[in-house]
Amino acid sequence: MAKPTPRGRGSASPARRTMTAAARAAAKRTERGPATAVAERTERSPAPAAVKAPVAGRTVVVEPPDGWDDPPEPSPEDFAEDTGQETAVRRPRRGLRAALLSVLLVASLVAAAVLATHYRQGVRADEARVAALAAARKAAPVVLSYDYRHLDRDFAAARAHLTGKFRDEYGKTTRTVVGPTAKKYDGVVKATVAEPADGGAPAASVVSASANEAVVLLFVNQVTQSTQVTGSRVDLNRVRMTMTRTSEGWKVSAVDAL
Repeated sequence: MAKPTPRGRGSASPARRTMTAAARAAAKRTERGPATAVAERTERSPAPAAVKAPVAGRTVVVEPPDGWDDPPEPSPEDFAEDTGQETAVRRPRRGLRAALLSVLLVASLVAAAVLATHYRQGVRADEARVAALAAARKAAPVVLSYDYRHLDRDFAAARAHLTGKFRDEYGKTTRTVVGPTAKKYDGVVKATVAEPADGGAPAASVVSASANEAVVLLFVNQVTQSTQVTGSRVDLNRVRMTMTRTSEGWKVSAVDAL
C-alpha cells in the first residue's frame, strides 16, 4: 500500500490557491470598509468627463397614520351612475321646455284665431255700415210718407221695408189711427231725407254698427197737406232707425223720432 504523500504549501492546486487569494482579498476589503472599496473602484474606472453627477435633493417620507385607507379607484360603474343622474336631470328640463313651447304654441294659435275673428267681425261691421246706411236712406221716405188717395198701396210698400215686431206695430197703427185720420182730413205726407244746399250727400250717418245690426240717424223733412192746414207745413225731424240684417236684406226694426 502506498503511503500518502504529504502536500506542502507550495504543492496546493491552482484552483485552491485562487479561492484562497479571493478570500484574502475579500477580507481586506471588509477591513478597509465600503468607502475604501468605492474609492478603489473609482480609481480603476473613472467616470467620463461628459457625465455630470446628479444633484442630490432631500426626500421626505411621510408615514400614513394608523387606520389610513387609500381612497378607492374610480370604477366605470361610478361614471355610468353619474351619467345616469345627469341624464335624469336633463330629462325634466327638456320636458319643461317642451311644455313651455307647447303653451306658447297654443297661446299663439288662440291669439291668431282671436285676431282673425276680430278682423272678420271688423270687415263685416264695415260692410254693415255701408249696406245699412243705404237701406235706411231708401226706407225712410217710403215708411214716413202716405197719401189718403191710395193708403193701402202706400202702407203695403212701407211694410216691405220693415221686419219683426215693428212691422206688426206699424200695421196696427196705420190701420187704426193713421189711415182713418188721413181719409177724414185728406191727409198727404211726403218725407225726404234732407240734403245740403250745395247738393252733397243726404244727411244720414251710422251711429253704431255690428255684423247684423246698425243704428242710423237721419234728418228728414216732412211736408204735410190736409184740410186742417192752410197751404203746406214743413216739419224738420230727426229720426233714428234701427236696421237689422235679414235673409231678404237690411230691414227697419225700429223708428224713433228725436
